[in-house]
Amino acid sequence: MFDGLKKKLNSFRKDVEDTAEEKAEAAAEDAEADAEAELDEPAADVADAEATETTATETGSDAVETDTETADAGSETVDADADAADADAAAVDTDAGNGPVAEPPGDTSGSQATARSETMPDSGTDEAAADDVPEADDDSEDDVPESLASDAAKAALSKEAEDDSSSNASRLKRAAAFATGKVVIEEEDLEDPLWELEMALLQSDVEMQVAEEILDTIREKLLGETRKQVNSTGQLVSEALHDALYEVISVGQFDFDQRIAEADKPVTLIFTGINGVGKTTTIAKLARYFEKQGYSTVLANGDTYRAGANEQIREHADALDKKLISHEQGGDPAAVIYDAVEYAEAHDIDIVLGDTAGRLHTSNDLMAQLEKIDRVVGPDLTIFVDEAVAGQDAVERARQFNDAAAIDGAILTKADADSNGGAAISIAYVTGKPILFLGVGQGYDHIERFDPEAMVDRLLGEEE
Repeated sequence: MFDGLKKKLNSFRKDVEDTAEEKAEAAAEDAEADAEAELDEPAADVADAEATETTATETGSDAVETDTETADAGSETVDADADAADADAAAVDTDAGNGPVAEPPGDTSGSQATARSETMPDSGTDEAAADDVPEADDDSEDDVPESLASDAAKAALSKEAEDDSSSNASRLKRAAAFATGKVVIEEEDLEDPLWELEMALLQSDVEMQVAEEILDTIREKLLGETRKQVNSTGQLVSEALHDALYEVISVGQFDFDQRIAEADKPVTLIFTGINGVGKTTTIAKLARYFEKQGYSTVLANGDTYRAGANEQIREHADALDKKLISHEQGGDPAAVIYDAVEYAEAHDIDIVLGDTAGRLHTSNDLMAQLEKIDRVVGPDLTIFVDEAVAGQDAVERARQFNDAAAIDGAILTKADADSNGGAAISIAYVTGKPILFLGVGQGYDHIERFDPEAMVDRLLGEEE
């Protein structure tokens, strides 16, 4: 049952899981490569800075050596000048001993000082130059590494700012989540799988509005979510699918058995729908269902127009050993069901099961009969019956019958033959009224209570 839809839901789950985890792994690999590149870049910057510093130091050293040599040359010149001055002084002394003195003795010292002062200026200039160069060279050695380091830091910060785009942030988020054992699901992961799921739902006869509601819920629950890989992305997607399906399937759900147990007896149930969908057989199945729960039942044939209707329902009543109330063909359906209620009250019967003629919502006369039954009998529940295999046709008929006669719930027959499940998913959401039972075979026992939770679990279970 619903195997086709189950296969499509499982395919969606696998697609999202594979897409998210593949992109997470790719993001982690990219992030690791970027981290390695970032580690290599500072090392290269430091190497360049050291090379530049070494070059600057060597250049400064050469300058110092050159200036030192110049200073030494200057010193030799000073020494030569001093020797010449001493020679002159000796000559003066000799002249003083052998002949008249040309200058007074006091003036001799002045001449020596003058001779020295004329020789020293060049030497002094060279020494000053030698002193200035090393000082400038020392400042150069301190400034170059700091400048290079600052420039490298600014360049790195600038590059980081330029790379801080939304796509990069998304990639980093993926990588961080993956590194901590998690997976992030993003819009791009869902785009293609959601499109495929929408097509799958529509092909499975899920009503358009219902399909859109399911997709919106899945998108809301999955986008940006993270989940530890030990729980798996597949589990996260399954939970989102579960919630989305349950929300549309469980609309209007109530406890049918509790409603019957708490209602005043006799409880009157009226069944409506088009011809040939299995209303009469469904009534017989419910008679058996209630019998197992300890309730007594009486059947009423309100289908007074169709030839052979009395004979068909009588066969079921005889097989189940149940009382049947019927009138001649062409009688008043409301009168037949009213008589059945009177019989139940007189004989302490718990439940009245009333059949009606198959009708279309466009048949004003037949719809008017339902309104009359409602006025005369006041049934506790009016139940719409249709085939699960009718798909979107069943959904549309349920909507129209509900608009015309206000149904309280639905029963889908031939659910065992339906691989799509579109009607089972859609009817409750479209009408606001729950699915109560599923017919799953031809036997009287082949009917099961519709449980939204069990239905979702069946749809999301492993493929058989």
